Amino acid sequence: MKRSIFYLFLIFSISGFSQIGIGTTSPSASLDINGNVRIRSVNQDPDTDVARDSVLVISKDGTVNTMEAVKIISAALPTAVKGNFSSSGLVNLSLLSGSQTITFDSEAFDMNDEFDLTSHTFTANNDGIYSVYVQIEASSSLGIATNFGVQILKNGTVENRNSFANVGILGTNATPPVRSSQTLLQLTAGDTITFRVEGDIALGSVNLLGTDQDSYFTIHQIR
Repeated sequence: MKRSIFYLFLIFSISGFSQIGIGTTSPSASLDINGNVRIRSVNQDPDTDVARDSVLVISKDGTVNTMEAVKIISAALPTAVKGNFSSSGLVNLSLLSGSQTITFDSEAFDMNDEFDLTSHTFTANNDGIYSVYVQIEASSSLGIATNFGVQILKNGTVENRNSFANVGILGTNATPPVRSSQTLLQLTAGDTITFRVEGDIALGSVNLLGTDQDSYFTIHQIR
């Protein structure tokens, strides 16, 4: 009889407080454990669709939550982006100001969704060392220019560039119309990368070949 009364008292106590603390006298969740947790055996779930959305993670305040497995994997994967132009025709860029952001508006891949196709800007999600490469190719009508090249910018500041004169004869480039630039950059989360074309071309604009074999960029996190 006494044992039954004790069990009833325990049940009503748990129901009334709705929070149980182990190793703490002030629980802040239905079950609040202050200490290590040991589970001796766990059944395996054969349903991969269930497992995909049932990964347990611990937040900064110690609360256990679920998160989609694909999000965890994506966050752990290093950056890998390749971008180009959506048009395979000529892409005209004004150079009246001396330089112009290259309007890459298409992606071959972007593993962590870090390149904005509208602003043509890469924003790093994670701290690290990044390998950055950009290449552009002008049309055969580029003509004479004492300066024509491509820039890599970090947070709006030129970090690397490749620029030299271009000579055209009867509408044909006598010097190679391709400009490329490559560098390693140390980025912190939130830092941006953009690409610009520069030149003092008499026509005040440049036509770039739009095919992804001619004009494109790549960004790869190596550390």
